[in-house]
Amino acid sequence: MLHSQTRDARVSHSSLAKQGGVTALRAAVIERLSRALSPSLLLLVARFGIAATFFLSGRTKVTGLLTIKPSTFALFSSEYALPLIPPEIAAHLATYAEHLCPILLVLGLFTRSAALVLLGMTAVIEIFVYPDAWPTHLTWAGLLLPLIAHGAGKWSVDHLLGRSRTTD
Repeated sequence: MLHSQTRDARVSHSSLAKQGGVTALRAAVIERLSRALSPSLLLLVARFGIAATFFLSGRTKVTGLLTIKPSTFALFSSEYALPLIPPEIAAHLATYAEHLCPILLVLGLFTRSAALVLLGMTAVIEIFVYPDAWPTHLTWAGLLLPLIAHGAGKWSVDHLLGRSRTTD
């Protein structure tokens, strides 16, 4: 009986040591990742990720370089039908913003302004067009808000021009 209790204690102590080793390893990995993942890298990933989303959306609205498709005008007249803005103007504004703002984000130029425009578009889409798509829109906002709050980071034209405050 005593032998069995001793063996159980050893097994229990051994499993605790393994758990402690795993916890220490996990803490070391997280520490290294947090040093490697500088705020500027995270902002760069956010810039490229949200830029791709909006740019690809803009490309669906045009043929060639920037010729707006007739189907785009039809969508803005029916499905997107925004209050207060005529569909022809809304189609032009959205299409050009979905091309220009992502390019600015990729360059890291006028980042806060470009992100603010896209956040405004996201709010309009959420409120007036697709209110049930809030998980997608919340994801977009989650990428845009840090760009508005912190700017583009070190890897940007804004930083080269001295227009960016960075913390890393």
